Order: sequence, then structure tokens, then C-alpha cells
Amino acid sequence: MNEKTPAKPEIAPVDFEYASSREATDLVEIDDSYGLWINGASRSPASKRYFSTINPATEEPLARIAEANERDVDRAVKAARKASDSWRRTPGKERAKYLFRIARMIQERAREFAVLETLDGGKPIKESRDFDIPLVAAYFFYYAGWADKLEYAFPGLKPEPLGVAGQVIPWNFPLLMMSWKVAPALATGNTVVLKPAETTSLTALAFARLTAEAGLPSGVFNVVTGAGPTGASLVAHPGVDKVAFTGSTAVGKAIQRSIAGSPKHLTLELGGKAPHVVFDDAPIDQAIEGVVNGIFFNQGHVCCAGSRLLVQESIADHFVDKLKRRLETLRVGDPLDKNTDVGAINSEAQLDKITELVDVGIEEGAGIYQPACELPDRGYFFKPTLFTGVSQSHRIAQEEIFGPVLSIMTFRTPAEAIEKANNTPYGLSAGVWTTKGSRILWMADRLKAGVVWANTYNKFDPASPFGGYQESGFGREGGKHGLLPYLSGVR
Repeated sequence: MNEKTPAKPEIAPVDFEYASSREATDLVEIDDSYGLWINGASRSPASKRYFSTINPATEEPLARIAEANERDVDRAVKAARKASDSWRRTPGKERAKYLFRIARMIQERAREFAVLETLDGGKPIKESRDFDIPLVAAYFFYYAGWADKLEYAFPGLKPEPLGVAGQVIPWNFPLLMMSWKVAPALATGNTVVLKPAETTSLTALAFARLTAEAGLPSGVFNVVTGAGPTGASLVAHPGVDKVAFTGSTAVGKAIQRSIAGSPKHLTLELGGKAPHVVFDDAPIDQAIEGVVNGIFFNQGHVCCAGSRLLVQESIADHFVDKLKRRLETLRVGDPLDKNTDVGAINSEAQLDKITELVDVGIEEGAGIYQPACELPDRGYFFKPTLFTGVSQSHRIAQEEIFGPVLSIMTFRTPAEAIEKANNTPYGLSAGVWTTKGSRILWMADRLKAGVVWANTYNKFDPASPFGGYQESGFGREGGKHGLLPYLSGVR
């Protein structure tokens, strides 16, 4: 950081570097087993079944997690329904106090949440510490500010909470995706039943305990853990008024079919195959960093990852050569090492999917490049990967790999760049690198994407809405737009 640049007002980085993951678990107090969080307390599952959550970097079990069945989901929804009447009548300024308190407590316990997120999910600790946790707190602060201003946000209308929100979140950003949903739901007077991903439930359960410490009334926030059947039970429950889902397009379509014809409100944030477009006048070094951040951040486990790189033909060879040299500097390994750039793949199943699609890319004739790096003996790891000579018809250019794999194509004109960029069933995000402001606006107007970054990538702000089109879903999270899915009387 330049000495003249003022420090950002966020959590100060903490020195995270441990001899082993086992040493870290001793510092964050992981219980042997976790129950469901229903009506303000941990509850044993009616199913009497538990599953293990593991550290993907070591393949060692971290804890046993309760597996909720339909009866458990029913208990959670009924608890949320019972709390709904009093919570919706709670004045906005009082709801805001709870959210402000939660936000501050997240900041105070940033170390614990960052380590848990890394242990359970495999992402580098510097990402959990410097990106995820500060943003989680920021979203709660932001929506706390809206809680007593809804009539000003929607003048002339009568915003009212929908009731009980059933929320299903993914494993790539467990706490962050939770904050995108829970914060606006609570701010608008709804109660919540949350279903985290089965591979990354620890931080949601730690957050549940935090809400109790913050004094949040019992039943306002509930957590049911489990796999697909648990989420399906929550979505299908007749006591749920609003469903919010972030995850795969296939599951999103299934959810949409399952609630069709019901009065339930729905928002979906699904997959993506984002184009990252680099023009010949772009600042090359900055663009290289943007591309690396766009695809290798969080091991490529990002729905808006810039997984398709489109480089103008006149600079393509030079750009790709520099990109390859940059890949040689990436450090792959222990996510708890503060110097690690690429951590562990979230699960063995996801590693198998990445490996399968990379093999398909090779079979289809694309040129593969992987830097020479030694992967750990245990855990789920994959080398940062580039494919050159990719055509529009290649599966690696069409299917979401959700891993550290970049497909590179070239273009000659802006019109060709648009044509190739929009040749996808998705429409979540895109990136553009150029020094010409007029070209940025021209591209943004024509790219079929909910979010377009210019000369940067993967930058998020609580005041900015996020969401997609086509098979990337519908609805928006973040900003004033993020309030709309949880309110009636505003459409």
C-alpha cells in the first residue's frame, strides 16, 4: 500500500499462520457434534442422524452435524412462524439495533469465523480474513441502516414483510451468501429458516449462537442442516412464504418447478460462465491481475468467476505468455498458510467434476497449461489451469466448471467480442479491460450480464445489487433492490 493511501476502515488483518490445521482447530473451539438451531437453542435431530464435515485440505473430520428430516424442518418453520408476528411488529429502529449488534460482534469474532470458514471450506485464510468476514459485517451494517427507513425506500407504498423465509445457501461463500439473505430478511421484519450446504455448516451454526448472544428473539433465526432432501423439505413446506436459493442451475430449476402454482415468492442466484474481455489498449499488468483474481480467487468456486477469457488478437500471444508466468508464482497448498493463493477444492466430488471436465478439454483438442507445482499429499487440490485454442463449441467454454480452470479465446473487433461473450445460456457477470470509457459503456450496454465490472473484477459493495439473467437466475441481492424480495406491497 502506498504510504499516502489512507487505510480502509475495516477489520485489521490478523496474523494467521499455523503449523497444522489441527493446531488451528484447538484455537477455534469446534465441538464434537452440532445439533439443529431451532427456536433459539441447539436441538437434537428427530432423525437421530448425523454426518461428518471434513477439512478438505487434510481429509480429516472436523465435527458431526445433525441431519434434519421433514419433522425437523417442520419444527423450525413452526418456530419461525410463531416468532413472525412479534418480529414483524417490532419497530424498525429496534430491529436495526439487533442487526448493528450482530455486525459488530462479527467484527469482534473475525478471527474465529475466518478460521472456521477456511477449515470447513478450504479457501485461503487471507481470503476469509480480508474479504469474506469484513463483507459479512458490512452487509449487516448496511441493512441495519434500512430497517427503520422502508417507507422512505418505497415512498407512497406500504412495505410489509412476507413472513417466513426459507433460505438455502451454497458451500463456496457460506457466511457471505448467508449475510446477503439473512440481513435484508431480518431488516424487513421476516423470520428465517436457513439451510447451509452440508459440506460447510460450521459457520452458520456459529453464527446462530452469535444471534442468541446478541439477544435476537427466539425463533427469528433458525438453522436446519443436511443435504439435498433437507433443502427440498424446506422449500416444499407450506409454512414458508419466501424461498431464496443460491446454487446450481439444475437445482434452481427444480425448485422453481416444485413451487410453481404456489403463492411462495422466489429468488434464484444460479450458475455463470462469465466472459472476461481484454482489449489491446488495456493496462496489461493490471489486466493480468484482474484475470487471475477473476478465475483463481477461492479456487474458482465463484458463480461469477471470469472463466472465459477473451483477448484481442493483436495482444493475445503476449498476454497469454505473461499470464502463464504469473501462474508460476501462485502458491497452492495449506489454506491456513497466510501466503497461500489457491487453497483446497471444497470436496472430493467437486474435484472429480473439475478433473472430468479438464480431461474433456484435452480430448476436445484444447491446449492445456499448468504451472509446475507440488500439490500436498493429502486433501483435495488442483493446479491452476489454462486452456488455449478453445472454440465456442468446446464443453469447457460452455459448462460451468466451478474450479481453477480458465478457457482462453481471441477476438478481433468489439462486435466479435460481444458475440462470443454472449454465446452462453448464462448471464450473471462480465469483465471489461480497456482505457476507453466510451468502449466500456458500449460493451456494458450489450453484454447480457447482471453485473459488468470495468478494469476490475470480483468487487462487491453492500449498496450495489447483484444477480443475473437467463439461466443465472432472477432477483437481486444487495442494495435497496435486496429488500424487494422480502416485502409485499412494493410492486
